[in-house]
Amino acid sequence: MVASIATSAFFPASSGKSPLSKTSNGSGETVKAVNFSPNPTTPSQSTRAKSAIKAVSKVEDYAATEPDRVAPPPPSSPAPRTIYNQLPDVSFWLATVMAIVIAAADRHFTLPDWRPKRPDMLSDAFSFGKIVQDGLVFKQNFLIRSYEIGADQTASIETLMNHLQETALNHVRSAGLLGDGFGCTPEMTKKNLIWVVSKMQVLVDHYPIWGDIVEVETWVGSHGKNGLRRDWHIRDYNSGQTILRATSLWVMMNKLTRKLAKIPEEVRDEIRPYLCERMSIVDEDNRKFPKLEELNGNSAEKHLRKGLTPRWGDLDMNQHVNNVKYIGWILESAPMAMLEKHELAGMTLEYRRECGKDSIVQSHTTVYSDCTNSASQDSASIHCEHLLSLESGANMVKARTAWRPKQVQNKSIVGTASTAHA
Repeated sequence: MVASIATSAFFPASSGKSPLSKTSNGSGETVKAVNFSPNPTTPSQSTRAKSAIKAVSKVEDYAATEPDRVAPPPPSSPAPRTIYNQLPDVSFWLATVMAIVIAAADRHFTLPDWRPKRPDMLSDAFSFGKIVQDGLVFKQNFLIRSYEIGADQTASIETLMNHLQETALNHVRSAGLLGDGFGCTPEMTKKNLIWVVSKMQVLVDHYPIWGDIVEVETWVGSHGKNGLRRDWHIRDYNSGQTILRATSLWVMMNKLTRKLAKIPEEVRDEIRPYLCERMSIVDEDNRKFPKLEELNGNSAEKHLRKGLTPRWGDLDMNQHVNNVKYIGWILESAPMAMLEKHELAGMTLEYRRECGKDSIVQSHTTVYSDCTNSASQDSASIHCEHLLSLESGANMVKARTAWRPKQVQNKSIVGTASTAHA
């Protein structure tokens, strides 16, 4: 109590009343405390201090004479106004912020690490693609996804063919030559011209599995007076091993008349800086395809699938069936026994006629085995002749495929990859 009275003397409260205004002594008498409120007529602090000491002495003398009677505590008064107690109380907010920070830190260390464990899974490996080798080659990477895996637990041939088509279009776009059409340059758009593939040859060394990253390179070159050549080379991103090589020939068609057209000089000037005389397949398959009558006249095993019709999703931006869809139709007539024990090693396709949304297609397959003994056909290579035709009899696509026995190590590799991705 003495300390509080002394403190009030030096740091007076804002109220004009003293903390000890009146104190009862039990007999009806009251003890009047000194008023410690600031007085402008007070000459100095020393005078106020002396008055406070006298008041304290009187209270102590009274307490000494009446030991059984203790005065009740004085009523509470507002805290002195200082620079410290006028600041806002931020302790609660600081405590809240610290609790959030600690909780976030605990959660960060307890959550499983989401970052990829393999260096090849970094995001920069899947960039849109870039033009390399003095602007002549376009390169892009693709991740083999689970829904691109077929019954063999490897990427399907349609998946790889879609990668070829995607890189071809991205090459044109990266070069700044993409007009309004599907792979058309600005000058081609003005003249209602489009590119159509006339021939394609593909050689497959092996098929990637789920989780593999493939690196696709593509480039273009001239072919004759009115043709364009486009080649591809697919490698494994990690090992650099060749997966697939392909080459194709393209010609121009008028989008309105649907007839073949010559390449205008304006279009030649657009594509000339990007022409490259590099070839992915040196020994091309230039053999002539047999006619349907010749196929039906021999004694080889024949298979037919009728009533194939394009869906709306099979059409591209030029309103005709995408060329990758033709490959699926070709395999529709291939015998199941061959598909189960052999894999496609190569194919050559010759496109004769486009397919519209109302077309009805027939798929013909003639199987030739390189082994005359049927007991050992499972370990022998097989080649087939294929024909896609309209019900009216017009030929759309002729194809030749080569098949080899399936590689045994595929299943063990896929099992390891599946376990790693689980």
